[in-house]
Amino acid sequence: MVMTRTKRPASREERGFTLVELMIVMAIIGLLASIAVPAFLNNVRRAKEAVLREDLHTLRQAIDSYTVDKEKAPQSLDDLVQGGYLKEVPRDPITNSPDTWITSQSDTLTDINETQGGIDNVHSGAQSLASDGTSYNTW
Repeated sequence: MVMTRTKRPASREERGFTLVELMIVMAIIGLLASIAVPAFLNNVRRAKEAVLREDLHTLRQAIDSYTVDKEKAPQSLDDLVQGGYLKEVPRDPITNSPDTWITSQSDTLTDINETQGGIDNVHSGAQSLASDGTSYNTW
């Protein structure tokens, strides 16, 4: 007579997770992600806005310096690069492009020594709204 061994029932330590336990863990992970993702995206947006403010300040300062030094306003942002006032035209952090800057030109001379008008201000080309409710292109 051949005796077969029957498998003994697994103890609690040897069993895997039940479907209910896995579903509870997945629900907790989903809840934590639904809280963390919007906060992360909001922080990324605020960081881009801070970079935009700094880039606008740098561009406006370079325009003013160019105008005073050359006694004429720059005709394009590339004039600032060629004149050594900027290493390169920065990327607009909202549109992620260096080509979307909106420049405003003025024929009025801002300095007594200025001989030719040109660019006197720059704005972002982004059409969306900032976190404070204003449009990026009005900054």
